[in-house]
Amino acid sequence: MSVLVTSACLRAFLRTFLIQGSWNYRSLVGSGLAYTLLPMLRVKFRGEPEHLSSAVRRHVQPFNTHPYLSGIATGAVIRLEEEGADPQMIERFKNGIRGSLGSLGDGLVWAGFRPLVLLLALTVGWLGAPPYVVIGLFLILYNIGHLWLRIWSFMIGLQGGHRVVERLRAADLPGLTKKTLAAGSFALGALIGVFVVDGRSLGVGLWPWLLVSVVGFAVGHRVGYAAWRPTAVLTALAVLALSILGLA
Repeated sequence: MSVLVTSACLRAFLRTFLIQGSWNYRSLVGSGLAYTLLPMLRVKFRGEPEHLSSAVRRHVQPFNTHPYLSGIATGAVIRLEEEGADPQMIERFKNGIRGSLGSLGDGLVWAGFRPLVLLLALTVGWLGAPPYVVIGLFLILYNIGHLWLRIWSFMIGLQGGHRVVERLRAADLPGLTKKTLAAGSFALGALIGVFVVDGRSLGVGLWPWLLVSVVGFAVGHRVGYAAWRPTAVLTALAVLALSILGLA
């Protein structure tokens, strides 16, 4: 890969951070995707302004993706354009992946990773850490995961091209989402335990509650969704009993 092409790929990756800057109800992030592809298209169609304009118009079409996984689409389309793939095939490829990238990212990041990091930071804060430590911990952990996901998605798209779907299947993002949700459930249990014993009115330390959280996590992981209703009832009864004992 030439230095010029490498530089264009780097600029395209940096532009993925702005892919939602032109979000609208007509094309969603379609214009943003065209913006991320523009550095590479300018290299490919250098000296051919009509072809460049036509390529940009092809990519300013309705498209949707999670912003952190947008690099998959950007990298894969860059690879396809560089290989001279048929424009209709590129459009079919984009239509095939646009829905899955949005749902995968929503589950992994918004429903799983972000709440997990927030719960960890809140637990540290409830244990007595100063506010700047809580905020700093959240920002550092969240952005490590956020940046890693952006870099990984761009590289897997650039390397995979039209075979990126196979690479995504091998990466098993749904499985990673389940693990993140499970870790978030454990963190929520730990935070509730810290919150309940914060006043120390019951004379119970933190470690018993952490042990209960671990046992609850293991049971939930083993039994699955069938355990949610009895677990919710038992949790509510336990909190009520502890509250009464604490006020007695």
